[in-house]
Amino acid sequence: MAESQLQHETAPNGNHVPIIEVQGLLKRYEDHTAVKGIDFTVMQGEIFGLLGPNGAGKTTTMEMIEGLRKPDEGFAKVAGFDTLTSLNKVKEVIGVQLQSTSLFELLTVREIMNMYASFYKKSLPVEPLLEQMLLTDKAKGRVKSLSGGQKQRLAIALALLNDPKVVFLDEPTTGLDPQARRTLWDIVLRMKEQGKTIVLSTHYMDEAHVLCDRICLMDQGRIIALDTPRNLVRSLQSDSAIEFRLAAETVQDASDDLLRQLEQLDEVKQADRREDVFTLYTDHLQASLLDFIQFAKERELSFSDLQTRTATLEDVFLHMTGRSLREA
Repeated sequence: MAESQLQHETAPNGNHVPIIEVQGLLKRYEDHTAVKGIDFTVMQGEIFGLLGPNGAGKTTTMEMIEGLRKPDEGFAKVAGFDTLTSLNKVKEVIGVQLQSTSLFELLTVREIMNMYASFYKKSLPVEPLLEQMLLTDKAKGRVKSLSGGQKQRLAIALALLNDPKVVFLDEPTTGLDPQARRTLWDIVLRMKEQGKTIVLSTHYMDEAHVLCDRICLMDQGRIIALDTPRNLVRSLQSDSAIEFRLAAETVQDASDDLLRQLEQLDEVKQADRREDVFTLYTDHLQASLLDFIQFAKERELSFSDLQTRTATLEDVFLHMTGRSLREA
């Protein structure tokens, strides 16, 4: 599916005020091009997601917008300030949680918050931020005693000290347990309610689906789709998926037109294959499932691990690249 077919620059909440403008951003590292001339706009007050596998170019893109890395071509503006010519102005309006944050382990949480607050001409009060990040009871504890989720919440608190208009969160839940991830999701949504614009990078499709107003789907340094989560899934033209695995000998002996045959099943819109796993997309689950079972019986196809589910962003990525987000 062409990139232009899936790019819609209006935020779903109707906010037409751009706060980030990116045009032609490109970054090379010797013979490797990490980001390949991308364009997008982030609207004020939205949660904008950069979704893609490791190595897709998400972090490099964020670092160029933040002014931490100089682009080889193109430019980025934040709140009207160019990151190349007005970097100090950009720094005044952004807060950054890096993918890997090194903190002073022997300081207490309150001490490190006060230290970072001293770096700014104006900063928010520390205690309300600690409360917002659920760290009040850890204020006197040393940073080294914090859990992974608590350290991530502390990193976000530090990013909010200067009361930024735009907050950058680079894979904030990587390595966290499910409960810690959910806690951070709630915090991010509350930040949006407070009027912050949030740029979030992640390789978790469920996280992007829950949090983001729009998603910029990246792969190998390019934007392959940009739209709301709902519209991205709708681009498959299917609500449901039937997933199954064919036995190795069946796959080996299968003719090249097996996918085309599967796409002829009742109400099946399209069929995809990843090694021995096949996925059928349909708007009429029952009709397609019954027809598939009859199809398999007539052709003596040996299948296993049959499951039905709703279509997801994982399916969008698989359809557009032929690879799973988890395996790319």
